[in-house]
Amino acid sequence: MEKRFTYIFCFVLMLFLSVQIAEAQNGTDRILIKGKITDSRDKLSIIGASVVEQDNDKRTINGVATDLDGNFAIRVQSTKNKLSVSYIGYKTKIFDINDRRTFNVSIESNSNALNEVSIVSSKAVSNGSGLNIEKRNQTTAIATISGKELEELQSSSIDQALQGRLPGVDITANSGDPGAGMSIRIRGTSTINGATNPLVVVDGIPYETTIPQDFNFATADEQGYASLLSIAPSDILTISVLKDAAATAVWGSRAANGVLIITTKRGAVGAPSVTYTFKGSLSKQPSAVPLLTGNQYSQLIPEEVQNVAGTPLNTLNTREFRYDPNDSYYYYNYSNNTDWLKAITQTGFVNNHNVSISGGGEKARYFASLGYDDERGTTVGTGLNRINARFNLDYIVSDKLTFRADVAYSHSLTKSSYSPNPLRSDLTIRNIAFNKMPNMSIYEYDEYGNQTPNYFSPAQNIQGQYPGTYNPVAMANTASNTNTTDRVTPHFNLQYRILPELLTATADVQFDVNNSLIATFLPQIATGRPITETVVNRAYNYDFDVFNVQSKINFIATPKLGDKQSFQGLLSLQTYDNKILNQSQLTSNTATDLIQNPSAPSRTQNQELGIASGLAQTRTVAALLSAQYGLLDRYLVNVGLRGDGNSRFGPGNRYGLFPSVSTRWRVSGEPFMKRFKLIDDFSFRASYGQSGNAPTRDYSFYNLYNNFNWTYLGQSGIYSSNIQLDNLRFEKTTGTNLGLNLIMFKSRFNLDVEVYRNRTTNLLFNALQIPSFNGYGTISQNGGTLDNQGYEIGLNFTPLRTKKWTIDVAFNMAHNENVIRSISQFVSVTTGNTTVNGQYLATLQPNNPLGSVYGYRYLGVYKDASQTIATDASGKQIIGPTGQPVQMRFNYPQTDYLFQAGDAKYDDINHDGVIDYRDVIYLGNGNPKITGGFGPTISYQGKWRLNAFFSYRYGFDLVNNTMITTTNMYDYNNQSTAVLRRWRQPGDETDIPRALYRSGYNWLGSSRYVQDGSFIKLTSLTLRYTLDQSFTKKLNIKSASIYATGQNLYTWTRYLGQDPEVSPRSSDIYRQSIDNSTTPASKIYTLGLTTTF
Repeated sequence: MEKRFTYIFCFVLMLFLSVQIAEAQNGTDRILIKGKITDSRDKLSIIGASVVEQDNDKRTINGVATDLDGNFAIRVQSTKNKLSVSYIGYKTKIFDINDRRTFNVSIESNSNALNEVSIVSSKAVSNGSGLNIEKRNQTTAIATISGKELEELQSSSIDQALQGRLPGVDITANSGDPGAGMSIRIRGTSTINGATNPLVVVDGIPYETTIPQDFNFATADEQGYASLLSIAPSDILTISVLKDAAATAVWGSRAANGVLIITTKRGAVGAPSVTYTFKGSLSKQPSAVPLLTGNQYSQLIPEEVQNVAGTPLNTLNTREFRYDPNDSYYYYNYSNNTDWLKAITQTGFVNNHNVSISGGGEKARYFASLGYDDERGTTVGTGLNRINARFNLDYIVSDKLTFRADVAYSHSLTKSSYSPNPLRSDLTIRNIAFNKMPNMSIYEYDEYGNQTPNYFSPAQNIQGQYPGTYNPVAMANTASNTNTTDRVTPHFNLQYRILPELLTATADVQFDVNNSLIATFLPQIATGRPITETVVNRAYNYDFDVFNVQSKINFIATPKLGDKQSFQGLLSLQTYDNKILNQSQLTSNTATDLIQNPSAPSRTQNQELGIASGLAQTRTVAALLSAQYGLLDRYLVNVGLRGDGNSRFGPGNRYGLFPSVSTRWRVSGEPFMKRFKLIDDFSFRASYGQSGNAPTRDYSFYNLYNNFNWTYLGQSGIYSSNIQLDNLRFEKTTGTNLGLNLIMFKSRFNLDVEVYRNRTTNLLFNALQIPSFNGYGTISQNGGTLDNQGYEIGLNFTPLRTKKWTIDVAFNMAHNENVIRSISQFVSVTTGNTTVNGQYLATLQPNNPLGSVYGYRYLGVYKDASQTIATDASGKQIIGPTGQPVQMRFNYPQTDYLFQAGDAKYDDINHDGVIDYRDVIYLGNGNPKITGGFGPTISYQGKWRLNAFFSYRYGFDLVNNTMITTTNMYDYNNQSTAVLRRWRQPGDETDIPRALYRSGYNWLGSSRYVQDGSFIKLTSLTLRYTLDQSFTKKLNIKSASIYATGQNLYTWTRYLGQDPEVSPRSSDIYRQSIDNSTTPASKIYTLGLTTTF
């Protein structure tokens, strides 16, 4: 691994040094054009205007940007081409070059100019395959956004900044902690056990986001790992999302979940331009669920016990509630009003610095950037430090040969909260803080009432001795959970024009080297347990290295077919090789908490000790044929066929074909539309295509063997751990899409509408239950069908544009309906136990969506004994065999609990007087009916700009697990202030049942905790001021602007939890959305500065 880093570093260094050499090799074989661009109104020079050489098909050949004085110089390839001059907010001018060598151009302000996003969408948009097709000629569903739109937002990764901004792209945060990652769903969930996040493509090459199967920190979930942290948001030029199956089919078996195309910034011909950006932010958590004080808690616990035992709490055995000054140690340490949540919460901050330089001559162009982020999370002990560097080089070797080199490096250190068991949400530091006894002290008091510097972590108290009783403040300050990642991705490209303007060949190769080390440590001081126990001084390291090599050869044909026809064709050959090596070490009982490396010597008796390593390698080969034909600029058709071979399948099913076809009819180009002057473009689109998904595990078609954990006669044995799977097949998603594009009023009104239907067949399932008599308990298999269908609307319009004022409004919405059509007979379709408090039934049921929740219907509280009598459907009392009224029971005859006054009241659906599985009903699901965002942008004199953006999710249900644990009044855990209105005596009318210590069924999984999570969130509010050009020129600054941004400022919702933005974990096949009160998204207040020299 070190040698690989050395070779790559040396090669990158040589590339960097070659820039200066390349600058000196300016060719003289092209024609030099010079000029100046000014504003037609005030005659001031325009900085950064685009001057582009275009051929007769409007394809970009070359381009430069004007300098500080508005001057430009460009060497054009042919005098038969045209020169296009454009700038945001101005009308574009196009000139024939012919014999002219000087162009002094005045451009006028365009009152109908597009906003920045529209400007991007009018340019060529790539689906990443190699064909470069203008937005107006796209035949598939592609949404694009400019990186400039996101530059004012404070986000650690680009997916975080995209929330709500693109129709059909549903993004939710896994947590508000730094580096926690996001959940991205494009047009719903199309798989159950396969990879769920979309394919990410950076500058034409897939960006590896997969992680080892045994990756088990944070949420033990693929999305818990912020894989996009390595891409600096400031380096991004545009982001496009491929949504329909025809667009994603060109990426075959990796694109069933959609494709995210990221294009990074590149250099342009001109003098060096240096840009410095600073963003400083403060972040604050929203108000948490209010909890009981120590005094209120001390009144609740005796009531819990007395309601069950009928006698008061015995304080001789529970000294935590004795409050006797003579028992001084307990008195001082258990007579407090501790707010544990507040104690582990802090004001966060982010400092972000980025400097970039771009420029170039006629032969070489370059873009380089360096960024540094320092973030402190709002939970004590969390944070993120990151360095990002990028160098992009374009070098024109000759008229036929162009060389491109892109090198990106990132180093990040993510600090997360420690969890004794990442698979259990109830053991996160925040959940421990929710449950911790509030009458306890954070720091230990001695018997004289003096506070000591030691954390108060008793080995045992009334709450028990399991990890959920640890001191959360001690854990936040002394336990550690870090992830250190280094990643370098060199990408090299050669482009050779075999036949100029007819046939071009490109060759790409990219290396991706990623090393991550997760290190966790739990010291004795955080647990309070004796030093001899295995949970004490517990150290764990997990190191994994990913080495990825991808190559691609493209042949692109662009024959001239005259003015009425156009054609582009592509043949692409691709390879992919991904190798993952990992090793882990686990130990405990190190001699001191200063020794946190698990490889150091530790106790050998009763210790936890584990050493493991693994190797996984995946290889893929692919071939792609794609072509687009256009006739009369009105009729366009695109066809494609991709073949994939994947090493994760057996030899008989290793290859798959993924066809696509899409069309576009530009109605506005028809002769009969000429009289409709207000319509700029009106098109219909239709598409069909297939994409796929491969298993997430390697070597499933081999028999794998493990060692037994014991020996016999001194010999250890081995056994087969899995069934050889030769017949696994690609999970295939077949999609159809109908689209409409309408542009009116000189581009002041832009409407995009999409209607789609996707069907996934051969669903991949892991760990299907099979009869154990064959020697194996589980198997992986294809089986099942899943549908997603819906519509999307994207609207951008400009209701006002004058010389001084401009108002632009953006709006998008999407509806997706997810339905299971069939399921394998071997799938364990149901989980959960409705006879146990706090559990819901989850099931994969045909004709219902993923994420469905089943439980009892909650009707409130029995206010007195008379209400506990069972009634029939007509409301009459049910009389038993003895002639007495029947009292409501739970789970008769297995449990046979008689409901009492003050108990929870559930709906007896079948009116048999018993609450049991027959009364379980469908309660809702976590899939939103509608998602989207909207907001205006108001500009004044081109200097002031106010932007507000709102995101929303409507029509989805959350299981408020925090409410379950903080209102159950079942044991010694702290509760929320909602329990202050609990039932206490007959006649009380309330929605909160009585307190029962480890008894009763007052918190069964019911509609009481399934709540509507719909919300509208003020995602961002930005005020930006651009300094006057006449002022910045005096400071030798091209441009400068300052801005203030607020994020997550307010949420309108009826949800009773802390934050309704909850993402389902992809590792849970039932996809229920459960709110466990992870760190919520913080309110962020940012001041920023951007200067260009």
